[in-house]
Parts: sequence; C-alpha cells; structure tokens
Amino acid sequence: MAEPRVAIAYDCLYPVHTGGGERVYRRMAELLVDRGSKVTYVTRADWATDAAPRARFDIAGVWRGEIADETGTRTAWSAVAFAGALFRHFVRHRGAYDLVIVAALPVLNVFAVRLALLGSRTVVATDWLEIWPWRKWRGYSGALVGTIAFVLQSLGVHVGRIQTVNSGFTRARLLRHRRRADPVVLGLVDLVGTAADASGPASSPPYALFVGRHIPDKRLDALPAALAAARTTIPDLEVVVAGSGPETEAARRAADAAGVAEVVRFAGRVPDAELERLLAAAAVLVNPSAREGFGLVVAEAAAHGTPSVVVAGDDNAAAELVVDGENGFVAASVAPAVLGEAIVRAVAGGAELRRSTSSWFERERTVRSLDRSVVEIVDRWRAVSAR
Repeated sequence: MAEPRVAIAYDCLYPVHTGGGERVYRRMAELLVDRGSKVTYVTRADWATDAAPRARFDIAGVWRGEIADETGTRTAWSAVAFAGALFRHFVRHRGAYDLVIVAALPVLNVFAVRLALLGSRTVVATDWLEIWPWRKWRGYSGALVGTIAFVLQSLGVHVGRIQTVNSGFTRARLLRHRRRADPVVLGLVDLVGTAADASGPASSPPYALFVGRHIPDKRLDALPAALAAARTTIPDLEVVVAGSGPETEAARRAADAAGVAEVVRFAGRVPDAELERLLAAAAVLVNPSAREGFGLVVAEAAAHGTPSVVVAGDDNAAAELVVDGENGFVAASVAPAVLGEAIVRAVAGGAELRRSTSSWFERERTVRSLDRSVVEIVDRWRAVSAR
C-alpha cells in the first residue's frame, strides 16, 4: 500500500507561532513527507498575503483572524469560525486525503472534519494536546461556555478511528471517557534535535531561566518570591525571563514586591540563537506552570544539560518529564519556600546533575521519538484502511 495522502488541521503553524503544538505538527508533517506522503497543513493564514511561510509540504490557509483575547484565552467565536473554515475545506477536498490528523484544540475542529468527511474512506485521527475536567473548563471559559466545551470534549473523544495524545497523563484522561480506546502516545523529546555540548558549567553568577508565554497558567508571577527565598541560600542567584504576554507587568510587579527587581531580567522574545545560549548557560530552567500538555521546554533545557524545576499539578503533564535528582526536581507547589527549595537543590546539583540530565536526554530522545510515533500512526492507518 502506498504512503497516505495526509492533511494536518490546526489553527497555528510554526514558526509563525511558536508554541509546542505548532512545533509538533510541523515536525510531524516533515516526517510524513520524508516517508513519501503528500502532506497538506490546513491552518489559519496568519501572515502577510505576500509572505507565506516556506515548507516542504503544502500549506492551505483557510481562515484569517485572532484566536485569543488580550489575556491569551481562546475565544469561542474564533473556534466556531475556524471550524467552519475546516468544514468547507474538507467538503471541497473529500477525495484528496487518505488520513486527516486533526488537533482537538479547540474540539470543534474534530466535529467539523468528521462531518465534512462522512461517507468517505478518509481515516480521521484526533490528536488530544490536553483533556480537561469540567472544573478546569469552567475556570477557563466560564460556567456556560466551559460546560458546553466539556460536553463537546466528552463527545469528541468518541470521534475518529485513531487517537493520539502527548503524554501518559492525557492518555489516562482519554480512557476515562473512551475505555476501549488505544491512543498512540506521541514521543516528542526528539523534537529539540540532538544534544548540544553540555560539558561547560553554568554561568557565574548563576541564573534560573523561565521560557514561555506570559499567561496566567504559566504562573510566572510566582517566580520572584521563589527567587527571593532561594537567594537566602544562594545570594548571587538571578533570574532571566524570556518571552512576553499579558502577564508580563504582573510579573514585574511581583519582582518589585519580592525585592528582587534588580536581579530579574526580562529579555522579551529572543531569537533562537540567543535562546540556545540562555538555555546552555542557565543553572536551572524553572517552569512553574499549572498547565502543560507536554512541557517541551524541559527537553530543550535537558538537551543542553540544564536541569528543570516544574510544579506538580492535576493539569501539568510536564511533571512526567522530570525525575527527581536525575534531570531536575518536581516542586509540590508554587509556595515561595517550596519552589525556592527545589531551585536551590537544582542549582546545588552542579556538574553531576548536569551530566545526569544529559544522560536522561540521550536516553529519552530515542525512547520518546516522534519519528517512531509517526510510523505507528501510519501503521494504524494501514490496519484501519484494510478493514
């Protein structure tokens, strides 16, 4: 059987957008092309009309518009609009694809694609970046919209012949809704490429690094107080904050309140080369996020031998990537003393912890490989198509 003609449906495209999901889907498209598939990335055309991104696969921009409000929260109207655009695209191209991989964020994408392809032989694979409980949806979108989103999510997990997830954490949640499902758990550690030279020491004075969007779920405003607590043990410890967003000013105010404004540097969005330098020289990456579908930045840091501190939580799959004492530490909460202590332990681990972090990365980039996952998805497609 020939390689499948594949469409990937998601409303963001790397490098126009720089989140983890965008990187996953772009790399997946490239790996499928490498196998001989014709791939079309169906997305939001969020670029100038004369400056379409370059790629080794086809790009179909089906809608233009903003998907989030000023706080970084996705809006219901944009979800409806993009789902409508997906529906129209796949109705017009019903015979063009053998396999459609559709991001279930937002979940309306799943229903739009499935409805458009009813009666066709196209296999739909739904990818679940995250699956949230009702209380999380309610907190994120309000009682009415959150309840509707939760119900749609509960129905959406029953759509599609193949399901994929980003973590064992999300797999377990999917199985609560669809007990007989057998989702493919995507290996994502190798997305960051090969290991860098991690033989060098961290910078002096040492600094903790935050990388990510400045939105409420990332809890960046918890970091300054934790830094103040950590500096009672490591007086010269500093923090570098990369990225930007609606919570930047709240984090600046938190730094002022904690008395550490002079040792917290807000670097903004930095070029890739500068980010690599920051990751390599950091004593520790600190990710206090309450919600991560995977936590790719942990792997990015580990590729440089830099350990991570993450925070345990019901919605934080990044905690699956950190083994205490091997490639960092999992703090029990963002309380200043608790998070600060985990940061101190990671910095104090020194060269030995950096070596074990590098070893963790070398092992996991083979075990948790997206290349392997793509092979498994195509094998599942072959099995389903043969029935």
